[in-house]
Amino acid sequence: MSHADELSDILLIDDDVSFCTLMRDYFANHAIKLSQTHDGKSGLEAVRRDTFELILLDMLLPDMHGVEVLRQIRQTTDTPVIILSAYNEETDRIVTLEMGADDYVPKTFSSRELLAHIRAVLRRHGKPPGEGDPEEHEILQLRSLRLNNKTKEARLNDTPLDLTAMEFRMLWLMASQAGRVFTRENLMDILAEREFNKYDRSVDVHISSLRRKLGDDSKTPQYIKTMRGLGYCIIK
Repeated sequence: MSHADELSDILLIDDDVSFCTLMRDYFANHAIKLSQTHDGKSGLEAVRRDTFELILLDMLLPDMHGVEVLRQIRQTTDTPVIILSAYNEETDRIVTLEMGADDYVPKTFSSRELLAHIRAVLRRHGKPPGEGDPEEHEILQLRSLRLNNKTKEARLNDTPLDLTAMEFRMLWLMASQAGRVFTRENLMDILAEREFNKYDRSVDVHISSLRRKLGDDSKTPQYIKTMRGLGYCIIK
């Protein structure tokens, strides 16, 4: 099975479409396929129809309360469930946990924090977190470029490249998903592990440095292509 096929499959039941889209894009970078439904009924139908490794369930849905959705989920499956809630009331936490939820996360979380909760729950249920994540594979060969993720060594035409740790992480991430467009926000969130600031040009600086070290030309790129108005991608 290829790297791209080895994804954790998670269901998000939440009526906030923009939030769902944000989470889908973020988790895709961490080998997680995020399916979405936006009300309780369709969420329950998805649970009955498909198999998921974990379910993220919002408490406030347009057609039914999350507690009722959780109750019906637990009638049919023991799939791990993490409750997402705009409220952080002790009573809500106790009720949902006693009904079989595996975790309760107030909606003040960052993407990284939610990912940590997901990995912790998957660990408890016996699935190694990040299984199938491209970073778990040690060697990547893309034409004349060879990356070793274990030693953090990069070679071009068998000549070592002097990359910083951040440059290697960025190159590895993009090369392991060659052809995929990464926005500046994607790269900042994943690599710098801080909130994205549209005025922060550090991603562009790293890209410029990588191009120089790869001997790449932005006008006729061999490796890093600028997708105008979108971001960057590694050419397959």
